[in-house]
Amino acid sequence: EIMRRKKAREITMQLIFEMNIQNDYSNEIISRLLLKIPENNDQFSYIKNAIQKFVENMDRVDSIIGSNLTDWRLDRIAKVDLAILRLAVTEIIFFDDIPVGASINEAVEMTKKFSTEESGAFVNGVLGSIVEKM
Repeated sequence: EIMRRKKAREITMQLIFEMNIQNDYSNEIISRLLLKIPENNDQFSYIKNAIQKFVENMDRVDSIIGSNLTDWRLDRIAKVDLAILRLAVTEIIFFDDIPVGASINEAVEMTKKFSTEESGAFVNGVLGSIVEKM
């Protein structure tokens, strides 16, 4: 279960990343991206739900991230790091069944895997700041 969720988070982050690259957050692109995932994936509903929650609340998610950046702007964050932050914040706000600590740890792990060590510390700091203010 934990392993599958880890993979599902990676897939979700990559879909958010893809939307950012294409600058397209439409229902069409969501449908197209979700077609790449087998429906029988037991994490399909998590992935679909996370993507929809993010897109519906993108302005709120981005403003929460933006207001927790020190001397930094949203558009200067590496796109992978931004996708990871967007997913983590979406989880923290909208997924009551996922412990906040798990969302943060997974985000940091993902950053180390797909980005850099420094980015891991950066993502941890931003998410820590967000949670402190909740």
